[in-house]
Amino acid sequence: MGEFLDGVGNYLALLFSSFGIILDLKILFIIFGGSIMGLLVGVIPGLTATMALALLINISYGMQIHAAIAFLLAVYVGATTGGLCSAIMMNIPGTPAAAATAIDGFQLAKKGLGGLAIGTGYLASFIGTIFSTLIMLFLTPVIYLIALKFGHWEMFLLALFGIMICGSLSTDQDPLKGWLVGFIGFFAAMIGMEPIYAYPRFTFDAMALNGGIPLIPALIGVFGISEVLTVLQESTPYRIDGKIGRVLPEFKVFKQYLPATIRSGAIGVVVGAIPGAGEDIGAWMSYDIGRRRSKHPELFGKGALEGVICPEVANNAVIGGAMIPMLTLAIPGSAPNALMLAAMQLHGIRPGPTMNLETPWLLPYVGIALFAASLAMLFWGLSLSRPMVAILKIKREILLPLVVPMTLIGAYAGDARIFNVYIMLFFGLLGYVLRRVDYPMAPLVLGIILGPIADLSFRRALMQSRAAILPLLERPIGIIITLCLLFIIYAGIRRIVQFYSPRRVTMTSEILSEIEGGGKTE
Repeated sequence: MGEFLDGVGNYLALLFSSFGIILDLKILFIIFGGSIMGLLVGVIPGLTATMALALLINISYGMQIHAAIAFLLAVYVGATTGGLCSAIMMNIPGTPAAAATAIDGFQLAKKGLGGLAIGTGYLASFIGTIFSTLIMLFLTPVIYLIALKFGHWEMFLLALFGIMICGSLSTDQDPLKGWLVGFIGFFAAMIGMEPIYAYPRFTFDAMALNGGIPLIPALIGVFGISEVLTVLQESTPYRIDGKIGRVLPEFKVFKQYLPATIRSGAIGVVVGAIPGAGEDIGAWMSYDIGRRRSKHPELFGKGALEGVICPEVANNAVIGGAMIPMLTLAIPGSAPNALMLAAMQLHGIRPGPTMNLETPWLLPYVGIALFAASLAMLFWGLSLSRPMVAILKIKREILLPLVVPMTLIGAYAGDARIFNVYIMLFFGLLGYVLRRVDYPMAPLVLGIILGPIADLSFRRALMQSRAAILPLLERPIGIIITLCLLFIIYAGIRRIVQFYSPRRVTMTSEILSEIEGGGKTE
């Protein structure tokens, strides 16, 4: 008991010393500067949090170690959050993590509530970051043990679970459309060199396809180029008009959605603690579960504030959750975390099992720095909401052509390949076609994200079990995910039957009436 109390006392002392370091004016200036840089990068479609860290990591080389960590965390939080502005006002997510936000955020903007949607999104992101940071600081050992239980088989089932969620993202309550588009994205992810034996699949001897379908150009094409094409073909393009209105939502809004906020934060932390999952998966999963558990699921997709809160809380909650495997196992929980890990190693810090012995100050300092970064993000976000909304309210037929060069830069900048631009244009046409035939586009991107995870995890699981399936079916966490998967399939089939039964009855009655009418004529 005495050792436990000593450990708690030492930990609290490290927390207080971390407060003292962060409150230094130089560190605070660096945090606010990193936050605004991250926000601006996140607003630009295609420039993700990963790219923001990759572009700005050079700035941290000359900094002191505490300043460098605070700067990079501020960029990380700002870039993850910044994508919501363009997602809400232009229906073009600035980052993959904001793609789910665009579904309801853009509908709110069309109703003249763009300012409220953006302000709510920033507050939700702030709450998600704070929530996950608290979990990271005080419940790291528990989540650490849960994350260790996830093997390759569980990762495969989790990815398959995400693919099946696509049925819930259908706009007209027909799961078949969501599943079909989701598996199209899944099969698109199979294109390229397979990751174990480096054998080319579905490349048709095209060298450019050996690298597979890159996510960012596909995302920009599906949401960005298709939006431009949709506006161009409209005879009278609509514009987001009306007053900006209040930006800061009333307290009762978050009080009303408190259960959804806590649930989304928990989802984000758990998804973040699973290595390789990432902010975008956390946002989509939270959006789907929020829609299922909502008292008014019919409002989702039509402009529900809850549809903005759920993904924004979750994608920022992933940040704190993803820090857990990175700090304790040196395994990045997401792509931006991989850059954070590399940056720490460049500065002589070695996260991992020996962290408590070599750098016991690191965990509390990262937590306090995340608190400060989330406050800086909220300050800049709410301060710049009105001018940002005013800029993005420019007529869409004027604004969107200006966005096209930015999307080209975003697609090209990742790998510096012109082929990525072709991929963006192809998926832009595909997204436009899906819009025209009333198929959901979000499952396509979700399938591309989860496809490689499912493929690699399934094959590694089979290799570990020597191609035997039965041992894999006996794993407790796998059984729980499998039961959830079966429930989703069952619920989806019921929805399909309910969706098509009235149509079948109508068609049958029309055929019978035609037959009877023909008989009477004779």
